Amino acid sequence: MKNGNGKSTLSRDVFRIIREKEIQFVDLKFVDLPGTLQHITLPAEVFDEKMFIEGIGFDGSSIRGFQRIHESDMLIKPDASTLFIDPFMDEPTVSFLCNITDPKTQKGYSRDARAVAQRAERYLESSGIADTAFLGPELEFFIFDDVRYNQSTNEGFYHVDSQEGDWNTGRQEGPNLGYKPRNKEGYFPVPPMDSYQNLRSKMVSVMRSIGVDAEAHHHEVASGGQAEIDIHYNTLVDVGDQSLKYKYVVKNVARRFGKTVTFMPKPLFQDNGSGMHVHVSLWKQGHNLFYQRNKYAELSDWGVYFIGGLLHHAATLCAFCAPTTNSYRRLVPGYEAPINLIYSQRNRSACVRIPMYSGSEKAKRVEFRTPDPSCNPYLAFAAILMAGIDGIVNRIEPPPPIDEDIYEMAGNGGPEIKSTPGSLAESINALEADFDFLLRGSVFTEDLIQVWLNYKRVREVDYIRLRPHPGEFALYYDV
Repeated sequence: MKNGNGKSTLSRDVFRIIREKEIQFVDLKFVDLPGTLQHITLPAEVFDEKMFIEGIGFDGSSIRGFQRIHESDMLIKPDASTLFIDPFMDEPTVSFLCNITDPKTQKGYSRDARAVAQRAERYLESSGIADTAFLGPELEFFIFDDVRYNQSTNEGFYHVDSQEGDWNTGRQEGPNLGYKPRNKEGYFPVPPMDSYQNLRSKMVSVMRSIGVDAEAHHHEVASGGQAEIDIHYNTLVDVGDQSLKYKYVVKNVARRFGKTVTFMPKPLFQDNGSGMHVHVSLWKQGHNLFYQRNKYAELSDWGVYFIGGLLHHAATLCAFCAPTTNSYRRLVPGYEAPINLIYSQRNRSACVRIPMYSGSEKAKRVEFRTPDPSCNPYLAFAAILMAGIDGIVNRIEPPPPIDEDIYEMAGNGGPEIKSTPGSLAESINALEADFDFLLRGSVFTEDLIQVWLNYKRVREVDYIRLRPHPGEFALYYDV
């Protein structure tokens, strides 16, 4: 919501909408460090223009990855341009996405992921390389009917179930009608095999109603309700905002239909996991810097260098783009896992792909396939951009492209190809050893990186490392 001179038209736009729509509540949403939305709700009559300037106080020590208890006071500042009518509230409610401010310094909070994305956009423009980065993420997720899990001193288990699960072909369902996608055969079936057509369509309708430009939806490869909804590419901060609203809509629509959704990368054993392929292009004065005719895949030298940066820093990027221990249940050979540190026009096991259907200047882009939807999108997108910029600045040449079957080449004594890290611990170690490129332009801060390292090691790596695994009982109980 900007007028011609660039000043926010808060009273004319925001408060006009509040009056005309008879809005009763204002909801302020922001993201914690791992990437989950948080919120606080105010009656509309106490919301005024100064809150955009002064913010709303909250306890930062109660938010994951934020402040310690003796320095907990923080401020939420809504971004007026992100206003949308919240489709899930019984009382008429407008929602804003927000930034976080330190009340002591009155500056943006170093661990505010949205601010990191904003700084990344400013750094790109100041570098002179490009004026715009467009990103298009493909978020995948699972729709389940039931989920149960527990972890205690003497017990640890999980159980998920889906009406579509191929493991339920013999279940008494009164009656069981079949039509359950076979293992790894869930890609693009029509109804009745695809039983979630109407649910996904409803998700798309709600997304579009709040400004998320959803373009297409379909069933994904895995049995058990795996799905994908594609959204149109956008600038970095905007597509980060849209990714969070995407998750918010999908989860809430599913709940209203009596279903549950997870963006966990690998909830099922021996079937495909959920990725978040990210399409990227850089533009300057209306021209796509990645497009050049008569080159491999019509990709310019700058596009190749951008890929060089992605592959050179891939292990570090995994710390933000595949940031959970579960991410590395997906990043294994097979299951179309993008683990090979190469680029290709066609090979889906490559970390970077140049889609063959992107033949025009407008559509030319690179597709980074390693990320998954468990990430904080602001941090992941900013890190991807910074790695690509580093590749361009230092003219990092990636290994030659490979369009053959990599697994067949390996079996026939082909070239050794490096892979992504095999665990979150390895990715975190890589980040610790290689983060200078993220600090340029103060896009990331050492404070944020150190908190990320500590949080991931203690709260996630150690959490899993110290607990017996159910599979260990199957392997070792009778030793």
